[in-house]
Amino acid sequence: MTIPLRNTIYEKIKEAKSITDIELYKSLTKDEFNLPEDKFNKLLLDLEILGLIKVSWFTKDERRIEVIIIEEKKDPIEMQNKETMEKDYEASFPGLDK
Repeated sequence: MTIPLRNTIYEKIKEAKSITDIELYKSLTKDEFNLPEDKFNKLLLDLEILGLIKVSWFTKDERRIEVIIIEEKKDPIEMQNKETMEKDYEASFPGLDK
């Protein structure tokens, strides 16, 4: 089973955290992924629409590509409920002291 090219591109961007489109294209060519520029741009657009990367202009002819890191917000009430459930679970075993 082959890995889709979109996943390969995303993994390369994720490894670098921030890369230019020229460096990414050279890296793909080095790994023998020869693709036309329009398909390369389409794959970058797809990844940006999916919310996985951010593409911005770096210079007139060069774009910067960055991975979007989604930080999971922790609900304080949910955390408190989880701690209470864990304490209740531990207390349900009589005779076991820490």
